[in-house]
Amino acid sequence: MKEILIVEDESRVAAFLQKGLRKNGYFTIVAEDGEKAIEMASSQNFDLMLLDLGLPIKDGFTVLQELRNSQIKFPVIVVTARSDEEDKVKAMNSGANDFITKPFPFQYLLSRIKEHLIVKN
Repeated sequence: MKEILIVEDESRVAAFLQKGLRKNGYFTIVAEDGEKAIEMASSQNFDLMLLDLGLPIKDGFTVLQELRNSQIKFPVIVVTARSDEEDKVKAMNSGANDFITKPFPFQYLLSRIKEHLIVKN
């Protein structure tokens, strides 16, 4: 079973993502802030991360940079309400593999996850 780390500080959004992903056969764990995300990603073997940018303690850009500086290579899909082109470019330059703007169709998210997990293998 593929393991996905959901990094999201809004509990309703995290619960929505977790429920939908579990229903589709993924094992999920939620981190509510950037610091916890880095700790979990460093100590557990995840297949993919869904990462919000607006996080407490350490924002998503910092999380991306620290993960990539630590040679953690699993795919990271940024899932955020931010739609500014500058944020998209900054996220991709910081090591994101994909960028999805909220709101989005859940089936689209599933297709992007599937694509990145296929590429990873």
